[in-house]
Amino acid sequence: QVQLVESGGGLVQAGGSLRLSCAASGSIVSIKRMGWYRQAPGKQREMVAVITSGGSTNSVDAVKGRFTISRDNGKNTVYLQMNSLRPEDTAVYYCNFWSAIRGDYWGQGTQVTVSS
Repeated sequence: QVQLVESGGGLVQAGGSLRLSCAASGSIVSIKRMGWYRQAPGKQREMVAVITSGGSTNSVDAVKGRFTISRDNGKNTVYLQMNSLRPEDTAVYYCNFWSAIRGDYWGQGTQVTVSS
């Protein structure tokens, strides 16, 4: 069974940076979209940023200009570069791959904590 493996979370001070990575443990056919979502305590999971197979990106307004999503198609890997982090960015971050054949795949989540 294919799994998504995330890395790069941790504790950082406000204004700092982190880079999240997410790689598939096996082959996933027809990935059309990769993305990052987050869930803060007591809140619903929200989309942070997504990138299509064609390279188009979209992100939530709260992270525009600070976070950058990118992908390596050859490695089935997606990245999230997070700069100028704020305490309100504290959440569990989940990666997501969407396949036109098999639907959604989710990572296990990685904790990002930003201290003030």
